Amino acid sequence: MNKYIFVTGGVCSSLGKGVAAASLGSLLECRGLSVRMVKIDPYINVDAGTMSPYQHGEVYVTDDGAETDLDLGNYARFTQSPIMRASSITTGQIYQEVIQREREGRYLGRTVQVIPHITDRIKQRIFAVGESAEVDVTIVEVGGTVGDIESVPYLEAARQMTRELGHENVITVHLTLIPEVAGNELKTKPTQHSVKELREIGLQPDVLLCRAPVALTDDLRRKISVFTNVEEEAVVSAYDIKTTIYDIPLSFYRQQLDEIVLRKLHMPLHETDLGAWEHVSRAFRHAEHTVRIGFVGKYIDLNDAYKSVDEALFHGGIANGVRVELVKIDSEELEREADLDRIFDDIDGILVPGGFGSRGVQGMINTARWARENNVPYFGICLGMQVMVIEYARNVMGMPGADSTEFTPETSDPVVSLLEEQVNVKNYGGTMRLGANDTLLYEGYKIREIYGRETIRERHRHRYEVSNLYRERLHEAGLLVAGVTPDAELVESVQWSGHTWGIGVQYHPEFRSKPVAAHPLFQSFIAASYARERARTARAHADVPAG
Repeated sequence: MNKYIFVTGGVCSSLGKGVAAASLGSLLECRGLSVRMVKIDPYINVDAGTMSPYQHGEVYVTDDGAETDLDLGNYARFTQSPIMRASSITTGQIYQEVIQREREGRYLGRTVQVIPHITDRIKQRIFAVGESAEVDVTIVEVGGTVGDIESVPYLEAARQMTRELGHENVITVHLTLIPEVAGNELKTKPTQHSVKELREIGLQPDVLLCRAPVALTDDLRRKISVFTNVEEEAVVSAYDIKTTIYDIPLSFYRQQLDEIVLRKLHMPLHETDLGAWEHVSRAFRHAEHTVRIGFVGKYIDLNDAYKSVDEALFHGGIANGVRVELVKIDSEELEREADLDRIFDDIDGILVPGGFGSRGVQGMINTARWARENNVPYFGICLGMQVMVIEYARNVMGMPGADSTEFTPETSDPVVSLLEEQVNVKNYGGTMRLGANDTLLYEGYKIREIYGRETIRERHRHRYEVSNLYRERLHEAGLLVAGVTPDAELVESVQWSGHTWGIGVQYHPEFRSKPVAAHPLFQSFIAASYARERARTARAHADVPAG
């Protein structure tokens, strides 16, 4: 029988349930188990597609085109679990599905209620993810915190599953906070109250992950065990990791979290292989050089807005044995600031990510021009590629009015525009070009060399495309079209002719990058940036007079 682990949270949000759930999944995989990951988001939105990055962080896109919570990106980076539309459950989806069934008369005239109809649908969705015989464990992260009214139906579903399947097949891992107060004293009372609320719902946690700035002492763990009725060995210290989040699986392993979970699920303890995670940890700790990447975006005030891009850059650093330092720059500032030489003086590479709307785009255009003219490695993703097209048309091809119709609908030269089928779209949820599509890479271009193959498959999330009316002229002028859709109808990648490393892609390669397997584009971009860093350092040393 498939086993189930519910990961819940208490006291406050943003304690790291997603990373904790993903780390547990990775440890179980290291023991040879097949794991599936599910994220439950209690919000009433159907998906994360229409939510502001300032509200919700980045939108993670799956191969099958689902727009989901960023925690699914953590699952993808830490585990081998296939992440798909079914991996994301929201209150909007559940109620939409139940109401649709009611309208179709499938409840045979019964009164439709939260129990059993909503909770039954929640359980059906969870069971569907791990229904294959090859799946050993399904890990279900319940978003929000215990005590939130929105989470109650999901916790009730977990309680029902525990009763129906047996406690040996369903366990609860509860992540809670141990705050530090004056005098560096750690307080357990918030954890006690959080567990009390969970037990009132009918769930007794089997494992506690206690978030704290430092590791818990044995005395504190013993105290927590007494007050929460959780075995002392199952009170695990989820202390702050000072190096990298990719050390978290190793930290949990040292505290035997995976063994505790497997024993509670009555599963055999297979040999474990942590070689990949140990390699990542060593690469990060022993990096002697630092590469500074200028990250020019419009949502930089929230760290999670570009989570997958940030992590993919770190993966590129791990692959090259260097540490990556991100220098976040608000693109709006670059609309007002004329001295880009000063801003980018000690930057080794520049990345411009995706985004929507006209705010800050001129700053991105200024950035692309500076990187092109100064031969600095530049990586444009989605909007970052479209910016390359606009900048080139304006400053090289003599089209000062060139723009995207997203920003200037009446532009004289719409070098980026909507596809015909998108022109009259009024519903913004899930109507973009979403999910995995094939791309054909032309022989003789840098991106083909980086991937090492002709056809690739990457995920998209956008409405606007490079206009085919200008495609040939751009190519002839030196903005080379290096990749297209298999039917050659749409531009997928461009590169600057004669430039060290100037590549733009319409898709989002960051979604396929892992710490144990950096995406080839990010690995190559960091390598080019590292080469620039070495050259800058050599010049600086050469300029120092002998003393």
